[in-house]
Amino acid sequence: MSNSFDSNKLSIRKGKADDMFGVFELICELAEYEHASNEVITSPAQLIEDGFGTNPLFEVEVAEYHEKIIGFVLYYPRYSTWKGPTIYLEDFIVTKEYRRLGIGKLLFDHLHSIVKESAVKRFEWQVLDWNTPAIDFYKEYKANFESDWLNVTIRF
Repeated sequence: MSNSFDSNKLSIRKGKADDMFGVFELICELAEYEHASNEVITSPAQLIEDGFGTNPLFEVEVAEYHEKIIGFVLYYPRYSTWKGPTIYLEDFIVTKEYRRLGIGKLLFDHLHSIVKESAVKRFEWQVLDWNTPAIDFYKEYKANFESDWLNVTIRF
């Protein structure tokens, strides 16, 4: 990145199938940051099929700067038997080179407005307990950090 960031060259928009190559690079970067690079088994082709095929499983919003995907939020609908429709934020990242420039806030605010307009009852996600930059960021939104639920996973 050059020393000057030109916010006029940044766009936050709905992701397209062609964006999944850049999104996949960021997924790999996020996995490395979370010490889980060996966990990534998707591919750009799978993201295209799963997000833009006949039965899309997720939505994605991207941050694009000089025609390069530098951040994204990937989310999907869920249903709570107690609350009704909810939105789950699966992943949220801005590439390391462009952090601390307000891009993450723009992306999150963009998704937050989408969620509010959708009239869901809950907006939820997970954050690793050691990821203090993310935790501090979410605290600015007055997010509720729950400690009474455990993550449960069965891997195939």
